[in-house]
Amino acid sequence: MKEPLELIGFILAMAGATVLTRFLPFWLPGKWLDNSFVRTLKEGLPAVILLLLVVYSLKDTPVTAAPWGLPEALALGLVVALHLWKRNALLSIGVGTALYMVLFQTGVLTSVWGL
Repeated sequence: MKEPLELIGFILAMAGATVLTRFLPFWLPGKWLDNSFVRTLKEGLPAVILLLLVVYSLKDTPVTAAPWGLPEALALGLVVALHLWKRNALLSIGVGTALYMVLFQTGVLTSVWGL
């Protein structure tokens, strides 16, 4: 077991790093934030992060056995369609997750096609 002082030091270091990364953008001068590289990161990073989350979520999807990733594909299609229609991330992600859970937990796709 680690020494109590070592654990306290670790917790304080992680808390300090978290606080620093949260408040640093507010402490930096405005001129630095007008940098073209920072502006490019600001505009492109959210889409890249979402793409990484989608890839990570679907990386272990079984596509060679029944139901061949159909629950994931249907839920992802619904998320994309709802988001393009309503432009509400909470709605599209919530409804897509609910559809996936219903399809996955009930096994309705395997029972419909007798798989």
